[in-house]
Amino acid sequence: MSATFTVRLQRPGADPVQFEAPPDLPVLLAAERAGIAMESSCRNGTCRSCICLMDAGSVAYRIAWPGLSLDEKREGWILPCVAHATADLQLTCPL
Repeated sequence: MSATFTVRLQRPGADPVQFEAPPDLPVLLAAERAGIAMESSCRNGTCRSCICLMDAGSVAYRIAWPGLSLDEKREGWILPCVAHATADLQLTCPL
């Protein structure tokens, strides 16, 4: 069985929440399975409504081009709808 990673999610005006994310599931779907709603729309990495800042951890993408610029990736922005956790994560979501 593959490991799961702990995701700590901070949103404006709310207490942080925590959930487990297996590496074979996008972070957004792992949150939803844990009963945590996150902003989303397209679910394929293009609309950017789910964008979050990754304060700690690492993710991998299984699509060739998620809708982030190289600078955004360097700054730590991720798209949870298509990002797969590869380590424990600490995320800050603007919405």
